[in-house]
Amino acid sequence: MSLRVASSIASSALRTSEVGIAVASSNVANADTDGYTRKTASNITRSTGVNVASVDVTAVSSNVDRYLLKTLVSAQSDLGYTDTRNSYLDRMQSAFGSVSSDDSGGTDIGSMIDALADTLGTLATSPESESAKAATVQDLSDLAETLRNTSSSIQSLRAQADDGIATTVDTINESLNSIDSLNDRIVKGKALGQNVTDLEDQRNTAIKSLSKSIDVTYQVDDSGLMRISTASGKSLLDTKVHELSYTPAASVSASTAYSASAGGSSGFNGIMLNGVDVTGSSLGGSLGALVQLRDTDLPAQQAGLDELATTLMDRLNTIQNQGTSYPAPQSLTGTETVSASDALKVTSGTLRVAVTDSSGTAAEVLDIDLSTKSTLQDVVDAINTMSNASASISADGKLVISANSASNGIALGGDANNGITGAFSDAYGLNDLLTGTGASDIKVATRIAADSSLLATGALSSASGLTAGGTALTSGEGSVAKALSAAFSASYDFDAAGSLSARSTSFAGYAGAVIQGAATLADKASTAYDSQKTYTSSLESTFSSQSGVNVDEETAAISTLQSAYEAAAAVMKTLQEMFSTALDMVQ
Repeated sequence: MSLRVASSIASSALRTSEVGIAVASSNVANADTDGYTRKTASNITRSTGVNVASVDVTAVSSNVDRYLLKTLVSAQSDLGYTDTRNSYLDRMQSAFGSVSSDDSGGTDIGSMIDALADTLGTLATSPESESAKAATVQDLSDLAETLRNTSSSIQSLRAQADDGIATTVDTINESLNSIDSLNDRIVKGKALGQNVTDLEDQRNTAIKSLSKSIDVTYQVDDSGLMRISTASGKSLLDTKVHELSYTPAASVSASTAYSASAGGSSGFNGIMLNGVDVTGSSLGGSLGALVQLRDTDLPAQQAGLDELATTLMDRLNTIQNQGTSYPAPQSLTGTETVSASDALKVTSGTLRVAVTDSSGTAAEVLDIDLSTKSTLQDVVDAINTMSNASASISADGKLVISANSASNGIALGGDANNGITGAFSDAYGLNDLLTGTGASDIKVATRIAADSSLLATGALSSASGLTAGGTALTSGEGSVAKALSAAFSASYDFDAAGSLSARSTSFAGYAGAVIQGAATLADKASTAYDSQKTYTSSLESTFSSQSGVNVDEETAAISTLQSAYEAAAAVMKTLQEMFSTALDMVQ
Protein backbone atom coordinates (compact mmCIF):
# COMPACT_ATOMS: atom_id res chain seq x y z
CA MET A 1 0.00 0.00 0.00
CA SER A 2 1.43 3.37 -1.03
CA LEU A 3 1.96 6.22 1.40
CA ARG A 4 -0.54 8.28 -0.63
CA VAL A 5 -3.33 5.69 -0.11
CA ALA A 6 -2.47 5.42 3.57
CA SER A 7 -2.61 9.19 3.87
CA SER A 8 -6.03 9.27 2.19
CA ILE A 9 -7.36 6.62 4.60
CA ALA A 10 -6.01 8.49 7.61
CA SER A 11 -7.49 11.78 6.34
CA SER A 12 -10.94 10.25 5.89
CA ALA A 13 -10.70 8.79 9.39
CA LEU A 14 -9.89 12.26 10.75
CA ARG A 15 -12.83 13.79 8.89
CA THR A 16 -15.22 11.08 10.06
CA SER A 17 -14.15 11.42 13.67
CA GLU A 18 -14.35 15.20 13.43
CA VAL A 19 -17.92 15.08 12.08
CA GLY A 20 -18.90 12.50 14.70
CA ILE A 21 -17.51 14.67 17.50
CA ALA A 22 -19.33 17.72 16.12
CA VAL A 23 -22.65 15.82 15.93
CA ALA A 24 -22.27 14.37 19.43
CA SER A 25 -21.28 17.78 20.82
CA SER A 26 -24.35 19.34 19.22
CA ASN A 27 -26.48 16.63 20.81
CA VAL A 28 -25.10 17.46 24.25
CA ALA A 29 -25.49 21.20 23.71
CA ASN A 30 -29.15 20.82 22.63
CA ALA A 31 -30.13 18.12 25.12
CA ASP A 32 -32.64 20.49 26.78
CA THR A 33 -33.82 22.21 23.61
CA ASP A 34 -37.54 21.68 23.07
CA GLY A 35 -38.21 19.42 20.07
CA TYR A 36 -34.56 18.59 19.44
CA THR A 37 -33.89 14.96 18.53
CA ARG A 38 -30.66 13.01 18.68
CA LYS A 39 -28.59 13.23 15.51
CA THR A 40 -26.29 10.51 14.20
CA ALA A 41 -23.65 10.55 11.48
CA SER A 42 -23.98 7.68 9.02
CA ASN A 43 -20.64 6.17 7.95
CA ILE A 44 -19.82 3.90 5.01
CA THR A 45 -16.69 2.12 3.88
CA ARG A 46 -15.17 3.01 0.54
CA SER A 47 -12.76 0.96 -1.56
CA THR A 48 -9.32 2.42 -2.14
CA GLY A 49 -8.63 0.05 -5.05
CA VAL A 50 -5.80 -1.77 -3.21
CA ASN A 51 -7.94 -4.15 -1.16
CA VAL A 52 -7.95 -1.75 1.81
CA ALA A 53 -11.15 0.06 2.88
CA SER A 54 -11.54 3.71 3.77
CA VAL A 55 -14.37 5.37 5.82
CA ASP A 56 -16.53 8.36 4.99
CA VAL A 57 -19.64 10.21 6.30
CA THR A 58 -22.67 9.95 4.01
CA ALA A 59 -25.26 11.94 5.98
CA VAL A 60 -26.38 13.26 9.35
CA SER A 61 -29.87 12.04 10.28
CA SER A 62 -32.36 12.33 13.14
CA ASN A 63 -33.18 9.38 15.32
CA VAL A 64 -36.99 9.68 14.96
CA ASP A 65 -39.58 6.90 14.96
CA ARG A 66 -41.95 8.20 12.27
CA TYR A 67 -44.85 5.96 13.31
CA LEU A 68 -44.52 6.99 16.94
CA LEU A 69 -44.44 10.64 15.88
CA LYS A 70 -47.71 10.25 13.97
CA THR A 71 -49.29 8.56 16.99
CA LEU A 72 -48.12 11.42 19.18
CA VAL A 73 -49.52 14.01 16.74
CA SER A 74 -52.92 12.28 16.87
CA ALA A 75 -52.77 12.13 20.68
CA GLN A 76 -51.98 15.86 20.83
CA SER A 77 -55.17 16.54 18.88
CA ASP A 78 -57.23 14.52 21.35
CA LEU A 79 -55.49 16.30 24.22
CA GLY A 80 -56.34 19.72 22.77
CA TYR A 81 -59.97 18.59 22.38
CA THR A 82 -60.36 17.20 25.91
CA ASP A 83 -58.43 20.05 27.52
CA THR A 84 -60.68 22.69 25.95
CA ARG A 85 -63.93 20.91 26.83
CA ASN A 86 -62.74 20.28 30.38
CA SER A 87 -61.88 23.95 30.89
CA TYR A 88 -65.21 25.28 29.57
CA LEU A 89 -67.45 22.66 31.18
CA ASP A 90 -65.79 23.17 34.55
CA ARG A 91 -66.68 26.86 34.34
CA MET A 92 -70.17 25.97 33.15
CA GLN A 93 -70.72 23.76 36.20
CA SER A 94 -69.60 26.60 38.47
CA ALA A 95 -72.22 28.84 36.85
CA PHE A 96 -74.96 26.61 38.28
CA GLY A 97 -74.02 27.68 41.81
CA SER A 98 -73.23 25.61 44.86
CA VAL A 99 -75.38 23.39 47.05
CA SER A 100 -75.08 24.04 50.80
CA SER A 101 -75.08 21.18 53.28
CA ASP A 102 -76.26 23.39 56.16
CA ASP A 103 -79.31 25.58 56.78
CA SER A 104 -77.73 28.65 55.20
CA GLY A 105 -79.00 27.57 51.77
CA GLY A 106 -77.11 27.19 48.52
CA THR A 107 -76.85 29.44 45.49
CA ASP A 108 -78.09 26.84 43.01
CA ILE A 109 -81.49 26.77 41.33
CA GLY A 110 -82.67 23.83 43.42
CA SER A 111 -81.92 25.66 46.67
CA MET A 112 -83.82 28.71 45.40
CA ILE A 113 -86.84 26.55 44.57
CA ASP A 114 -86.75 24.94 48.02
CA ALA A 115 -86.59 28.37 49.69
CA LEU A 116 -89.56 29.58 47.61
CA ALA A 117 -91.55 26.45 48.46
CA ASP A 118 -90.98 27.06 52.20
CA THR A 119 -92.10 30.69 51.88
CA LEU A 120 -95.22 29.68 49.94
CA GLY A 121 -96.04 27.25 52.75
CA THR A 122 -96.15 30.21 55.12
CA LEU A 123 -98.25 32.24 52.66
CA ALA A 124 -100.75 29.38 52.34
CA THR A 125 -101.44 29.52 56.10
CA SER A 126 -101.47 33.35 56.25
CA PRO A 127 -102.74 34.59 52.87
CA GLU A 128 -103.58 37.99 54.32
CA SER A 129 -100.00 38.56 55.56
CA GLU A 130 -98.28 41.37 53.67
CA SER A 131 -94.88 40.20 54.94
CA ALA A 132 -95.54 36.69 53.61
CA LYS A 133 -96.50 38.17 50.23
CA ALA A 134 -93.35 40.31 50.18
CA ALA A 135 -91.17 37.31 51.08
CA THR A 136 -92.81 35.22 48.35
CA VAL A 137 -92.22 37.89 45.69
CA GLN A 138 -88.62 38.31 46.86
CA ASP A 139 -87.87 34.56 46.75
CA LEU A 140 -89.53 34.29 43.34
CA SER A 141 -87.46 37.24 42.12
CA ASP A 142 -84.30 35.56 43.47
CA LEU A 143 -85.17 32.35 41.63
CA ALA A 144 -85.84 34.22 38.38
CA GLU A 145 -82.57 36.15 38.77
CA THR A 146 -80.65 32.91 39.36
CA LEU A 147 -82.14 31.42 36.20
CA ARG A 148 -81.26 34.57 34.24
CA ASN A 149 -77.72 34.70 35.62
CA THR A 150 -77.11 31.02 34.90
CA SER A 151 -78.44 31.47 31.37
CA SER A 152 -76.28 34.56 30.94
CA SER A 153 -73.20 32.63 32.07
CA ILE A 154 -73.91 29.88 29.55
CA GLN A 155 -74.33 32.40 26.74
CA SER A 156 -71.16 34.17 27.85
CA LEU A 157 -69.29 30.88 27.57
CA ARG A 158 -70.78 30.37 24.10
CA ALA A 159 -69.59 33.84 23.12
CA GLN A 160 -66.12 33.05 24.47
CA ALA A 161 -66.11 29.79 22.52
CA ASP A 162 -67.11 31.67 19.37
CA ASP A 163 -64.30 34.18 19.87
CA GLY A 164 -62.02 31.23 20.64
CA ILE A 165 -62.87 29.71 17.26
CA ALA A 166 -61.67 32.88 15.53
CA THR A 167 -58.48 32.97 17.62
CA THR A 168 -57.81 29.26 17.01
CA VAL A 169 -58.31 29.68 13.26
CA ASP A 170 -55.68 32.44 13.30
CA THR A 171 -53.32 30.17 15.27
CA ILE A 172 -53.84 27.34 12.79
CA ASN A 173 -53.08 29.63 9.87
CA GLU A 174 -49.90 30.88 11.56
CA SER A 175 -48.75 27.29 12.15
CA LEU A 176 -49.48 26.32 8.54
CA ASN A 177 -47.50 29.28 7.22
CA SER A 178 -44.61 28.44 9.55
CA ILE A 179 -44.55 24.84 8.33
CA ASP A 180 -44.79 26.05 4.72
CA SER A 181 -41.68 28.20 5.27
CA LEU A 182 -39.85 25.24 6.81
CA ASN A 183 -40.97 23.09 3.86
CA ASP A 184 -39.25 25.46 1.44
CA ARG A 185 -35.99 25.45 3.38
CA ILE A 186 -35.98 21.67 3.85
CA VAL A 187 -36.74 20.88 0.19
CA LYS A 188 -34.02 23.27 -1.01
CA GLY A 189 -31.55 22.02 1.59
CA LYS A 190 -32.07 18.38 0.68
CA ALA A 191 -31.69 19.15 -3.00
CA LEU A 192 -28.30 20.74 -2.21
CA GLY A 193 -27.25 17.85 0.01
CA GLN A 194 -27.29 19.97 3.17
CA ASN A 195 -28.02 18.79 6.71
CA VAL A 196 -31.70 19.69 7.32
CA THR A 197 -32.34 17.64 10.47
CA ASP A 198 -32.64 20.68 12.73
CA LEU A 199 -35.21 22.14 10.35
CA GLU A 200 -37.09 18.84 10.39
CA ASP A 201 -37.12 18.97 14.20
CA GLN A 202 -38.66 22.44 14.04
CA ARG A 203 -41.27 21.20 11.58
CA ASN A 204 -42.12 18.20 13.77
CA THR A 205 -42.59 20.53 16.73
CA ALA A 206 -44.82 22.75 14.59
CA ILE A 207 -47.01 19.85 13.44
CA LYS A 208 -47.47 18.70 17.04
CA SER A 209 -48.47 22.23 18.02
CA LEU A 210 -50.85 22.45 15.05
CA SER A 211 -52.51 19.17 15.95
CA LYS A 212 -53.56 20.56 19.35
CA SER A 213 -55.73 23.04 17.48
CA ILE A 214 -57.10 20.74 14.76
CA ASP A 215 -56.94 17.03 13.97
CA VAL A 216 -54.65 16.54 10.98
CA THR A 217 -52.97 13.85 8.91
CA TYR A 218 -49.68 14.41 7.09
CA GLN A 219 -47.24 12.79 4.70
CA VAL A 220 -43.64 13.65 3.78
CA ASP A 221 -42.55 12.89 0.22
CA ASP A 222 -39.05 12.04 -1.04
CA SER A 223 -38.22 15.68 -1.66
CA GLY A 224 -38.84 16.45 2.01
CA LEU A 225 -42.16 18.28 1.40
CA MET A 226 -44.77 17.80 4.16
CA ARG A 227 -48.41 17.74 3.01
CA ILE A 228 -51.12 18.31 5.64
CA SER A 229 -54.85 17.58 5.50
CA THR A 230 -57.76 17.71 7.92
CA ALA A 231 -59.01 14.43 9.36
CA SER A 232 -61.81 14.52 6.78
CA GLY A 233 -59.27 14.78 3.95
CA LYS A 234 -59.42 18.48 3.05
CA SER A 235 -56.01 19.90 2.15
CA LEU A 236 -54.48 22.49 4.47
CA LEU A 237 -50.96 22.51 3.03
CA ASP A 238 -49.42 21.12 -0.12
CA THR A 239 -47.33 23.34 -2.38
CA LYS A 240 -49.13 26.28 -0.76
CA VAL A 241 -51.14 27.06 2.37
CA HIS A 242 -54.93 26.74 2.30
CA GLU A 243 -55.98 29.04 5.13
CA LEU A 244 -59.12 28.74 7.22
CA SER A 245 -61.28 31.83 7.75
CA TYR A 246 -63.90 32.69 10.36
CA THR A 247 -65.77 35.80 11.49
CA PRO A 248 -67.18 35.63 15.04
CA ALA A 249 -70.73 36.73 15.82
CA ALA A 250 -71.20 40.33 16.95
CA SER A 251 -73.34 39.15 19.89
CA VAL A 252 -74.53 35.82 21.27
CA SER A 253 -77.89 34.99 22.86
CA ALA A 254 -79.84 31.82 23.56
CA SER A 255 -81.39 32.08 20.09
CA THR A 256 -78.05 32.40 18.26
CA ALA A 257 -77.29 29.16 16.45
CA TYR A 258 -75.19 27.79 13.60
CA SER A 259 -76.93 26.49 10.49
CA ALA A 260 -75.07 25.24 7.44
CA SER A 261 -77.95 26.36 5.22
CA ALA A 262 -78.32 29.81 6.82
CA GLY A 263 -74.74 30.81 6.04
CA GLY A 264 -74.49 33.03 9.11
CA SER A 265 -77.43 35.22 8.07
CA SER A 266 -79.28 34.55 11.31
CA GLY A 267 -76.64 33.13 13.60
CA PHE A 268 -73.04 31.95 13.66
CA ASN A 269 -70.95 32.01 10.50
CA GLY A 270 -69.31 28.94 9.04
CA ILE A 271 -65.60 28.07 9.24
CA MET A 272 -64.50 28.34 5.64
CA LEU A 273 -61.73 26.44 3.79
CA ASN A 274 -61.25 27.02 0.07
CA GLY A 275 -64.75 28.50 -0.07
CA VAL A 276 -66.32 25.45 1.58
CA ASP A 277 -67.98 25.47 5.02
CA VAL A 278 -66.15 22.85 7.13
CA THR A 279 -67.87 23.61 10.47
CA GLY A 280 -69.66 20.28 10.43
CA SER A 281 -66.53 18.30 9.53
CA SER A 282 -64.56 16.23 12.00
CA LEU A 283 -62.32 19.11 13.03
CA GLY A 284 -60.96 17.67 16.28
CA GLY A 285 -58.46 19.45 18.49
CA SER A 286 -59.39 22.58 20.40
CA LEU A 287 -61.20 23.94 17.32
CA GLY A 288 -63.53 20.95 17.19
CA ALA A 289 -64.12 21.19 20.95
CA LEU A 290 -65.03 24.89 20.70
CA VAL A 291 -67.55 24.18 17.95
CA GLN A 292 -69.10 21.35 19.97
CA LEU A 293 -69.25 23.50 23.11
CA ARG A 294 -70.83 26.43 21.28
CA ASP A 295 -73.33 24.42 19.22
CA THR A 296 -74.08 21.31 21.29
CA ASP A 297 -72.86 21.10 24.89
CA LEU A 298 -73.79 24.58 26.11
CA PRO A 299 -77.10 24.86 24.17
CA ALA A 300 -78.12 21.54 25.75
CA GLN A 301 -77.72 23.10 29.20
CA GLN A 302 -79.63 26.18 28.07
CA ALA A 303 -82.45 23.95 26.82
CA GLY A 304 -82.76 22.33 30.25
CA LEU A 305 -82.91 25.74 31.92
CA ASP A 306 -85.50 26.94 29.42
CA GLU A 307 -87.68 23.89 30.01
CA LEU A 308 -87.61 24.55 33.75
CA ALA A 309 -88.30 28.27 33.29
CA THR A 310 -91.17 27.87 30.84
CA THR A 311 -92.81 25.15 32.94
CA LEU A 312 -92.54 27.38 36.01
CA MET A 313 -94.12 30.25 34.11
CA ASP A 314 -96.90 28.13 32.63
CA ARG A 315 -97.89 26.46 35.90
CA LEU A 316 -97.59 29.45 38.22
CA ASN A 317 -99.29 31.80 35.76
CA THR A 318 -102.18 29.36 35.34
CA ILE A 319 -102.67 29.33 39.11
CA GLN A 320 -102.20 33.10 39.53
CA ASN A 321 -104.79 33.81 36.82
CA GLN A 322 -107.36 31.83 38.81
CA GLY A 323 -107.34 34.49 41.52
CA THR A 324 -106.94 38.09 42.42
CA SER A 325 -105.13 40.17 44.97
CA TYR A 326 -106.91 41.69 47.94
CA PRO A 327 -107.83 44.43 47.39
CA ALA A 328 -108.15 44.01 43.62
CA PRO A 329 -105.95 46.13 41.30
CA GLN A 330 -107.56 49.02 39.46
CA SER A 331 -106.36 47.74 36.09
CA LEU A 332 -105.29 44.47 34.47
CA THR A 333 -103.10 44.44 31.33
CA GLY A 334 -102.50 41.26 29.35
CA THR A 335 -99.11 39.96 28.23
CA GLU A 336 -100.33 38.39 24.98
CA THR A 337 -100.24 40.46 21.78
CA VAL A 338 -103.73 40.53 20.24
CA SER A 339 -105.96 42.40 17.81
CA ALA A 340 -109.65 43.19 17.99
CA SER A 341 -110.60 40.77 15.21
CA ASP A 342 -108.88 37.76 16.80
CA ALA A 343 -111.09 34.74 17.39
CA LEU A 344 -111.56 34.06 21.09
CA LYS A 345 -109.03 31.68 22.65
CA VAL A 346 -111.69 30.62 25.18
CA THR A 347 -114.98 29.69 23.55
CA SER A 348 -117.19 28.26 26.31
CA GLY A 349 -118.24 28.90 29.89
CA THR A 350 -118.67 32.17 31.73
CA LEU A 351 -116.29 35.08 32.28
CA ARG A 352 -117.18 36.99 35.46
CA VAL A 353 -115.98 40.60 35.61
CA ALA A 354 -116.38 42.25 39.00
CA VAL A 355 -115.68 45.80 40.09
CA THR A 356 -114.92 45.80 43.83
CA ASP A 357 -114.08 48.38 46.46
CA SER A 358 -111.14 48.22 48.86
CA SER A 359 -113.08 45.97 51.26
CA GLY A 360 -113.96 43.40 48.61
CA THR A 361 -117.57 44.45 48.22
CA ALA A 362 -118.89 44.26 44.66
CA ALA A 363 -119.76 47.57 43.00
CA GLU A 364 -120.82 45.89 39.76
CA VAL A 365 -120.76 42.33 38.39
CA LEU A 366 -121.07 41.14 34.79
CA ASP A 367 -121.22 37.47 33.75
CA ILE A 368 -120.38 37.03 30.04
CA ASP A 369 -121.46 33.86 28.22
CA LEU A 370 -118.40 33.28 26.02
CA SER A 371 -120.20 30.80 23.79
CA THR A 372 -122.17 33.75 22.40
CA LYS A 373 -119.02 35.70 21.50
CA SER A 374 -116.82 35.18 18.45
CA THR A 375 -113.99 37.72 18.60
CA LEU A 376 -112.04 39.52 21.27
CA GLN A 377 -113.78 42.74 20.28
CA ASP A 378 -117.09 41.13 21.24
CA VAL A 379 -115.81 40.66 24.81
CA VAL A 380 -114.39 44.20 24.89
CA ASP A 381 -117.79 45.55 23.79
CA ALA A 382 -119.57 43.51 26.46
CA ILE A 383 -117.32 44.85 29.23
CA ASN A 384 -117.82 48.39 27.94
CA THR A 385 -121.55 48.09 28.68
CA MET A 386 -120.63 48.20 32.38
CA SER A 387 -121.01 51.49 34.24
CA ASN A 388 -117.93 51.06 36.44
CA ALA A 389 -115.47 49.32 34.10
CA SER A 390 -114.03 49.59 30.62
CA ALA A 391 -111.95 47.47 28.25
CA SER A 392 -109.72 48.23 25.29
CA ILE A 393 -106.80 47.00 23.21
CA SER A 394 -103.71 49.15 23.74
CA ALA A 395 -101.55 50.58 20.98
CA ASP A 396 -99.03 47.76 21.50
CA GLY A 397 -101.76 45.11 21.18
CA LYS A 398 -102.50 44.21 24.81
CA LEU A 399 -105.97 43.63 26.30
CA VAL A 400 -106.65 46.13 29.13
CA ILE A 401 -109.56 45.92 31.61
CA SER A 402 -109.89 48.75 34.14
CA ALA A 403 -112.14 50.04 36.88
CA ASN A 404 -113.30 53.56 36.07
CA SER A 405 -112.68 54.78 39.62
CA ALA A 406 -109.24 54.82 41.21
CA SER A 407 -110.84 53.64 44.47
CA ASN A 408 -112.15 50.43 42.88
CA GLY A 409 -110.47 47.35 41.45
CA ILE A 410 -111.03 44.69 38.78
CA ALA A 411 -111.35 40.99 39.62
CA LEU A 412 -111.92 38.20 37.10
CA GLY A 413 -113.44 34.77 37.63
CA GLY A 414 -116.05 32.46 36.23
CA ASP A 415 -115.94 28.95 34.83
CA ALA A 416 -114.74 29.69 31.32
CA ASN A 417 -113.69 26.84 29.04
CA ASN A 418 -115.33 23.78 30.52
CA GLY A 419 -115.17 24.88 34.12
CA ILE A 420 -111.50 25.91 34.25
CA THR A 421 -111.33 28.88 36.59
CA GLY A 422 -109.20 31.71 35.24
CA ALA A 423 -108.97 30.24 31.73
CA PHE A 424 -109.82 33.56 30.04
CA SER A 425 -107.41 35.54 32.21
CA ASP A 426 -104.68 32.96 31.61
CA ALA A 427 -105.25 32.90 27.85
CA TYR A 428 -104.49 36.61 27.61
CA GLY A 429 -102.03 36.87 30.50
CA LEU A 430 -104.13 39.37 32.45
CA ASN A 431 -102.84 38.35 35.87
CA ASP A 432 -99.51 36.65 35.08
CA LEU A 433 -97.05 36.19 37.91
CA LEU A 434 -94.01 35.59 35.69
CA THR A 435 -93.11 36.95 32.28
CA GLY A 436 -90.49 36.02 29.69
CA THR A 437 -89.74 33.53 26.96
CA GLY A 438 -87.28 31.31 28.82
CA ALA A 439 -84.47 31.26 31.37
CA SER A 440 -82.70 34.19 29.74
CA ASP A 441 -85.46 36.74 30.47
CA ILE A 442 -87.78 35.22 33.09
CA LYS A 443 -88.82 37.70 35.75
CA VAL A 444 -91.64 38.55 38.15
CA ALA A 445 -94.35 40.64 36.47
CA THR A 446 -93.34 44.29 36.80
CA ARG A 447 -96.46 45.41 38.68
CA ILE A 448 -96.15 42.58 41.24
CA ALA A 449 -92.40 43.07 41.65
CA ALA A 450 -93.07 46.74 42.41
CA ASP A 451 -95.99 46.05 44.77
CA SER A 452 -96.14 42.61 46.42
CA SER A 453 -99.68 43.32 47.68
CA LEU A 454 -100.84 42.64 44.09
CA LEU A 455 -99.88 38.97 44.48
CA ALA A 456 -103.07 36.93 44.06
CA THR A 457 -103.80 34.79 47.11
CA GLY A 458 -107.57 34.29 46.85
CA ALA A 459 -110.24 34.01 44.18
CA LEU A 460 -113.30 36.02 43.18
CA SER A 461 -116.50 34.64 44.64
CA SER A 462 -118.19 32.09 42.37
CA ALA A 463 -121.52 32.44 44.15
CA SER A 464 -124.46 32.31 41.76
CA GLY A 465 -126.28 35.61 41.43
CA LEU A 466 -123.49 37.75 42.88
CA THR A 467 -124.54 41.38 42.45
CA ALA A 468 -123.54 44.85 43.60
CA GLY A 469 -123.33 45.02 47.38
CA GLY A 470 -122.40 41.35 47.73
CA THR A 471 -119.06 40.08 49.06
CA ALA A 472 -116.81 39.46 46.05
CA LEU A 473 -113.44 39.12 47.82
CA THR A 474 -112.45 38.03 51.33
CA SER A 475 -109.15 38.92 52.99
CA GLY A 476 -108.50 35.51 54.48
CA GLU A 477 -109.56 33.51 51.43
CA GLY A 478 -106.34 31.72 50.41
CA SER A 479 -107.28 29.17 47.74
CA VAL A 480 -104.74 30.56 45.26
CA ALA A 481 -101.99 30.79 47.90
CA LYS A 482 -102.65 27.13 48.78
CA ALA A 483 -102.55 26.19 45.08
CA LEU A 484 -99.25 28.01 44.61
CA SER A 485 -97.79 26.15 47.59
CA ALA A 486 -99.13 22.79 46.37
CA ALA A 487 -97.60 23.43 42.95
CA PHE A 488 -94.12 22.89 44.40
CA SER A 489 -94.88 19.38 45.61
CA ALA A 490 -96.76 18.31 42.48
CA SER A 491 -95.25 16.50 39.49
CA TYR A 492 -95.35 17.86 35.97
CA ASP A 493 -94.57 16.45 32.55
CA PHE A 494 -91.32 17.98 31.33
CA ASP A 495 -90.45 17.57 27.67
CA ALA A 496 -87.09 16.23 26.50
CA ALA A 497 -84.64 19.12 26.51
CA GLY A 498 -80.95 19.08 25.61
CA SER A 499 -79.43 15.96 27.11
CA LEU A 500 -82.37 15.42 29.49
CA SER A 501 -85.07 12.93 28.56
CA ALA A 502 -88.78 13.62 29.05
CA ARG A 503 -89.87 12.96 32.62
CA SER A 504 -92.55 13.59 35.22
CA THR A 505 -91.21 15.25 38.34
CA SER A 506 -91.45 18.31 40.57
CA PHE A 507 -89.84 21.69 39.96
CA ALA A 508 -87.12 20.84 42.47
CA GLY A 509 -86.69 17.38 40.94
CA TYR A 510 -86.18 18.80 37.46
CA ALA A 511 -83.83 21.50 38.75
CA GLY A 512 -81.81 18.73 40.38
CA ALA A 513 -81.72 16.85 37.07
CA VAL A 514 -80.47 19.97 35.26
CA ILE A 515 -77.73 20.52 37.84
CA GLN A 516 -76.79 16.85 37.91
CA GLY A 517 -76.66 16.77 34.13
CA ALA A 518 -74.22 19.68 34.10
CA ALA A 519 -72.11 18.07 36.84
CA THR A 520 -72.04 14.72 35.04
CA LEU A 521 -71.01 16.34 31.76
CA ALA A 522 -68.23 18.28 33.49
CA ASP A 523 -67.06 15.19 35.37
CA LYS A 524 -66.88 13.11 32.20
CA ALA A 525 -64.93 15.87 30.48
CA SER A 526 -62.49 16.02 33.40
CA THR A 527 -62.02 12.25 33.38
CA ALA A 528 -61.47 12.22 29.62
CA TYR A 529 -58.89 15.01 29.91
CA ASP A 530 -56.99 13.30 32.74
CA SER A 531 -56.93 10.02 30.82
CA GLN A 532 -55.77 11.66 27.58
CA LYS A 533 -53.15 13.72 29.40
CA THR A 534 -51.71 10.57 30.97
CA TYR A 535 -51.70 8.76 27.62
CA THR A 536 -50.10 11.68 25.76
CA SER A 537 -47.46 12.11 28.48
CA SER A 538 -46.65 8.42 28.16
CA LEU A 539 -46.19 8.79 24.39
CA GLU A 540 -44.03 11.87 24.87
CA SER A 541 -41.84 9.99 27.34
CA THR A 542 -41.48 7.10 24.92
CA PHE A 543 -40.69 9.48 22.06
CA SER A 544 -38.15 11.32 24.20
CA SER A 545 -36.59 8.04 25.26
CA GLN A 546 -36.21 6.88 21.67
CA SER A 547 -35.40 10.18 19.99
CA GLY A 548 -34.06 12.36 22.77
CA VAL A 549 -30.48 12.92 23.87
CA ASN A 550 -28.81 10.87 26.59
CA VAL A 551 -25.98 13.14 27.74
CA ASP A 552 -24.00 10.29 29.32
CA GLU A 553 -24.12 8.25 26.13
CA GLU A 554 -23.13 11.24 23.99
CA THR A 555 -20.24 12.10 26.35
CA ALA A 556 -18.98 8.54 26.13
CA ALA A 557 -19.29 8.67 22.33
CA ILE A 558 -17.28 11.91 22.23
CA SER A 559 -14.55 10.28 24.32
CA THR A 560 -14.41 7.29 21.95
CA LEU A 561 -14.36 9.53 18.88
CA GLN A 562 -11.62 11.66 20.39
CA SER A 563 -9.49 8.52 20.85
CA ALA A 564 -10.16 7.57 17.23
CA TYR A 565 -9.28 11.08 16.11
CA GLU A 566 -6.04 11.01 18.11
CA ALA A 567 -5.15 7.61 16.61
CA ALA A 568 -5.80 8.86 13.08
CA ALA A 569 -3.78 11.99 13.82
CA ALA A 570 -0.89 9.82 15.05
CA VAL A 571 -1.06 7.83 11.83
CA MET A 572 -1.00 11.05 9.82
CA LYS A 573 2.00 12.27 11.80
CA THR A 574 3.84 9.01 11.15
CA LEU A 575 2.97 9.16 7.45
CA GLN A 576 4.25 12.72 7.26
CA GLU A 577 7.51 11.61 8.86
CA MET A 578 7.75 8.75 6.38
CA PHE A 579 7.12 11.18 3.52
CA SER A 580 9.90 13.41 4.81
CA THR A 581 12.28 10.49 5.16
CA ALA A 582 11.47 9.30 1.66
CA LEU A 583 12.08 12.76 0.24
CA ASP A 584 15.39 13.01 2.08
CA MET A 585 16.48 9.66 0.66
CA VAL A 586 15.63 10.76 -2.87
CA GLN A 587 17.52 13.99 -2.45
